[in-house]
Amino acid sequence: MRIFVTGASGMLGTEVVLELKRCNHEVLSYGFSRASGIQKLDITDKAAVFDEISRAKPELVFHLAAETDVDRCQREPEHAFRVNTFGTENIVLACQTFDIPLLYISTAGVFYGDKKNPYTELDTPNPKNIYSESKLQGETIVQKLLSRYFIVRAGWMVGGWEIDKKFVYKIVSQIKEGKTELRVVSDKFGSPSFTKDFAKILPRLIETKRYGIYHLANKGTASRYQIALKIVEFMGMKDAVKIVPVESSAFPAQAPRADSEMMDNHNLELLGLNTMPHWEQALEEYVKTNHKVGSSV
Repeated sequence: MRIFVTGASGMLGTEVVLELKRCNHEVLSYGFSRASGIQKLDITDKAAVFDEISRAKPELVFHLAAETDVDRCQREPEHAFRVNTFGTENIVLACQTFDIPLLYISTAGVFYGDKKNPYTELDTPNPKNIYSESKLQGETIVQKLLSRYFIVRAGWMVGGWEIDKKFVYKIVSQIKEGKTELRVVSDKFGSPSFTKDFAKILPRLIETKRYGIYHLANKGTASRYQIALKIVEFMGMKDAVKIVPVESSAFPAQAPRADSEMMDNHNLELLGLNTMPHWEQALEEYVKTNHKVGSSV
């Protein structure tokens, strides 16, 4: 299948492109800036989006491009909605015009976070910050304008090692810098989504043609604190680094965060596709595999 991928140079996009190629799909890779094997595409430029999709004639579009800096989105809401909502609308309108199905990556952040159990696809979204609102509006546009779509919500994304700007590699970096005590939030809970595991599910999902909304996270849930404890253990630094649990109020942020972004892959389970490993297993493989390369601790 000929697949058009936006956001191909990101931590998720990189893994998705590799997996699609492993599955013998023809991949057309696009990013905000030109790189090796990646063509430049600004999704906020409607004319450019239409020109590229018209020229490429894909059989399916994977829309991964997004502004994922939650605090920047809170500071610059116009930027957040321009990229995550109207940029998505440009992609959707092109798919509508050329009759192409779409796979859109969204987030567990679309939920308010006050549910004690993991969220399923049956729960009603209620975003707590600008980033999540901009992504939810993207979801709404997809559902209103297309009949053939997959909306796939990711949990706490992990992947890419050095290009990972999110929680796991931030902890790894501090340990590699020689920190011996780390204060980590213990009152925020979520479901990690490892890019390698996440990417493996997508080719199987699109083959089903069972369009709709899907949650895609590794099995199990955890607090940031619990994840940090496992990172230290898997790096072999359990006796050298102390992880101290603290409340999230100790780290004031511009954007409010949901207390829970825990997810259950309910719809994937119904399709028999919920083969995601437990987050602890995935984290151990991720840390031990990457930590061996160029490790300084």
